[in-house]
Amino acid sequence: MPTNRFPRTARVRARSDFDRIFKHGWRVALPVLALHWQTAEAAARSCARANEELVRARPKSRLRFERPDGGPRLGLAVSRKVDPRAVGRNRIKRVMRETFRTHRAQLADGDYVVVARIGAAKLDQAQLRAALLGLLQRAGALAPEADSPRAQEESSLPAPATAVTMPRLRPCDAPASITPTSPEGDG
Repeated sequence: MPTNRFPRTARVRARSDFDRIFKHGWRVALPVLALHWQTAEAAARSCARANEELVRARPKSRLRFERPDGGPRLGLAVSRKVDPRAVGRNRIKRVMRETFRTHRAQLADGDYVVVARIGAAKLDQAQLRAALLGLLQRAGALAPEADSPRAQEESSLPAPATAVTMPRLRPCDAPASITPTSPEGDG
């Protein structure tokens, strides 16, 4: 049984990691949140590339970039533009951390950075959680939940109508300037 802990190794903390994810990762966004992510394999490749560049630039440097092997990692960026009060910014971060912690076992291995936007301060806890889970699903990191209330609601709805083209005009419905064509296309 996996534990739902959020250890230090599950956090993106270094500025170099944030820069790497922003530069080499992918992004999906909503009006209230943006998610930047990089898979573990891509992170390992970009760390190796950064180490090669570092060796060329400073051969005697002991600094090396590496991604700890610990599963999915989360980084948060909530600026003062989102909410000028620290209490509001901390509430957003707390909800994001808790949502990530509870779904960490189902996430694909990689680095995820959530950037809050101005509208995030106006959302309540459930809306923030839903926004983050939606972004993770759009990124392909989290499978859609079959037991979520939204999935149950969607399953109870009737199937969508099939796509149809516009109906042909009957001679009595056609304006005077349009002459109807036959279905065989001889007109």
